[in-house]
Amino acid sequence: MDQDPRHPILQKFYQQYLDSEDSARFIKQVSEQYTVGTLERVVTTGDRSSRRASSLAIGFLGDYSSNACLGRAMHDEDRGVRVVAENGVRELWRRDGSESQRQQLAVVMRCNMSQCYEQAAELATHLIEEAPWFAESWNQRAIAYFQIARYEDSANDCHQTLELNPYHFGAAVGMAHCYLEMSDAHAALECFRRALKLNPDLEGVRAQIEYLQRTLEGR
Repeated sequence: MDQDPRHPILQKFYQQYLDSEDSARFIKQVSEQYTVGTLERVVTTGDRSSRRASSLAIGFLGDYSSNACLGRAMHDEDRGVRVVAENGVRELWRRDGSESQRQQLAVVMRCNMSQCYEQAAELATHLIEEAPWFAESWNQRAIAYFQIARYEDSANDCHQTLELNPYHFGAAVGMAHCYLEMSDAHAALECFRRALKLNPDLEGVRAQIEYLQRTLEGR
């Protein structure tokens, strides 16, 4: 493993985590030695292992204010950093708003996972009315709308998600699928391209782009 002489303690904690997979210990150790602001700087300036370690730590310790940092890290030259950043940024999307609003979002997400889509849409609407700037509430309602075949409404919510959170590649993918359901292959292609631009490791999206390009060119 590369050693960054500027961050030997972080390197040590990260190696211990890799050996033990003890996330609680890693979180405690890092939080006692580093602020999230310092970790964000390491994501940009550290060597490969330090960037991996700091991205992982931000995913555990950060909130929505670190969204841009991990969003940019999804373009890191190192695949390990990109994978950690993608996993972490998904967690950060849920950490906006107040504690009450986060709890409401968690209920909406559970409804979606339980296939209670009408209830999820209703609860998400209440949360949107309370906190219209909470991007993930729009995304979760988009998921619910898609599952009950309200594709135009879902696409609109995906668009709003991206207006609020320009790193939300999931919303771009979701919007593409909405347009496919509405038989608008050109719009779907543009959305898939946007998603891949945000997250270059979306191989399934890359395949969709290639398929749609061939389909459109063959017309």
